[in-house]
Amino acid sequence: MAGDGRVLDALVVRTWCVLALEALGREREELDAINVYPVADGDTGTNLYLTVESASRAVNAVFAGASAAPGLGDAMRAMAHGALIGARGNSGTILAQLLRGMTEVLVEQGGGVAAALRRAARSAREAVAHPVEGTILSVATAAGSAAVPDDDDPAALAAAYAGARQALRETPRQLDVLGRAGVVDAGGQGLLAVLGALVQAVTGDTPVRLPAARLASPAHPVVAEPCADGGPAFEVIYLLEAEDSAVARLRTRLDGLGDSLVVVGGDGLWNVHVHVDDAGAAVEAGVEAGRPYRIRITHFDTPSPAESREPAQRAVVAVVPGEGLAALCETAGATTVLARPGEPLASGELVEAIRRAHAREVVLMPNDPELRHTASAAAEQARAEGVRVALIPTRSAVQGIAALAVHEPARRFDEDVVAMTSAAGATRYGELAVAERQSFTSAGVCQAGDVLGLIDGDVAVIGEDLASTAETVLDRMLSAGGELVTLVLPDDAPPGLADRLEAHVRRRHLAVDTAIHGGAGAPLMIGVE
Repeated sequence: MAGDGRVLDALVVRTWCVLALEALGREREELDAINVYPVADGDTGTNLYLTVESASRAVNAVFAGASAAPGLGDAMRAMAHGALIGARGNSGTILAQLLRGMTEVLVEQGGGVAAALRRAARSAREAVAHPVEGTILSVATAAGSAAVPDDDDPAALAAAYAGARQALRETPRQLDVLGRAGVVDAGGQGLLAVLGALVQAVTGDTPVRLPAARLASPAHPVVAEPCADGGPAFEVIYLLEAEDSAVARLRTRLDGLGDSLVVVGGDGLWNVHVHVDDAGAAVEAGVEAGRPYRIRITHFDTPSPAESREPAQRAVVAVVPGEGLAALCETAGATTVLARPGEPLASGELVEAIRRAHAREVVLMPNDPELRHTASAAAEQARAEGVRVALIPTRSAVQGIAALAVHEPARRFDEDVVAMTSAAGATRYGELAVAERQSFTSAGVCQAGDVLGLIDGDVAVIGEDLASTAETVLDRMLSAGGELVTLVLPDDAPPGLADRLEAHVRRRHLAVDTAIHGGAGAPLMIGVE
C-alpha cells in the first residue's frame, strides 16, 4: 500500500505494470487459445500483453527521466498514454480506455480506487459503439459495482476482483458463441489477470485464480467460428490526431462501414479499432477526421505470402538504426527492424519480424543494450510458436555487422550461433553523439553542443568537432590492437569525413583495413575487430 495512506502511488503503479505483464505473459497462450469473440483469430492474449508492455515501458520511462520521485499523476498518465499508443486488438483498446477512466478519477478528481473502477467501466462502454454483454465490458462493470467500501481502501480492490471473477464465470451464459465453445471471454479473463496484479501490487497477496477450462465448461472443446460467415474481412487499427468534433463524425462513418468499433482516447489523440470489409475506406475516414498514423491492417482469413510458402531453414533478424544499414543487412540476407529514435521497440514488433522471416531457426540480434529484455521476451514468444530462436546480445549495429559477416546457413545451427556470437564479442564498438545539455560524464563535464566519443557505451572523449573527436576515438580503440575498422556514417556526414578517417587509420595504424558503410542513425559508428 502507498506510504501516504492512499492505495496507489507511483511505485505501486510501476509494480502493478510489472506484475500485470508477468501474469499476461503466463496466460498469453491460454488466452489466445480461448479467443472466439468477436473474431476467432487467436490473438487476445498477445494483444493484451503488447498493450500492457507499452504501458509498462511508458511508466519506466517516467521513473528513468525524473530527477525526483514521480507522483501518482505522472505514473498513471504515463500508464494510460502508453496503453493508448500501444493498444492492440479489441481487448487491448478497451483496456487502454479503462486505464484512462481510472486516471481521470485517481488523478484529476482525487478519488479512490472504487470510484476509479466504476468510472473506468463507464468510460469503456462509452468508447464501444455497440456494447455486448459477456465480454470484457461485463467483467469491468462487475468489478466497479463490487468495489466496496466506497473509498480508497485495499478491501475495495479485493471485492472488485471477486466480483470480476464471478462475472467472468457468467460470460458463457451471456454470449452464445462462448457457451458453444465452452470457454469464458478471453478479454475478460485477461482483464481479471490485470486486476489480480493490481491487488497483488497493493496488498502483496496473490489472488486465487482458476484456469479458463475450469471457469467455463471443460467438457466442451474450443471451436473457432471462422469469419467467412459474413463477418468483416479486415481489422483496422490506427492512432489518430483529431479534434473531438471530428471524432464524433468519424464514429458515425466507421459504424456504417463495419463492426467491433472502439474509439478510445481524448485530448487530441485517439486509438481507432474497427472490423470492416473495406480497409481503405476505414483509413480514408481517418484521413478526413485528422492525421492517422501507425496504421495496421490485418486480414482475418487470408494467410500472408510468407505463411503460404514453405519456411526457410534459418534466418537472421536484426534491429538497425538507419535505412542505409537496413539495406546493407538485407543484402546480406537478414530481416531487419528499423529502430526509431527516442521510441523503444516493443517485443511484439520483434516477434512480427521473426514471423516475417518465416524460418524454422532464427538468430535474433537486438544491436542495442536497451533492447536486451525486449528481445528476450520476443524470443520466448517465438519459441512458444515453434521457432528455434537464438538471441545474440549484440550491443551495437557494428557488432551485428561483424556477426552477419560470418553467418553461414549451411552450418549446424549451434555452430553458426557460436561463430556469430564470437565475432560480435570480438568487436569493440564506438559511437559519436552530440551533447544536448551540460552534464557530467566519465570523461568530465560536457557542454551542450560538444561532440561525445563513446567507447563500449561509456563517454571516453569530449571534443569540439566530429572529425577530430572521431580520430581520437579511433586511436584509443586501436591502442589495444585490431585488424579491421568498420565505419558507419550517416547520410548527412560532412563531405570528406570518410576519406579523412580512412587516411588517418592508414597513416597511424599500419596493417589495419577499413570498411566504410552509410546509413547510420547516429552521427558516426565505429567497430574494431
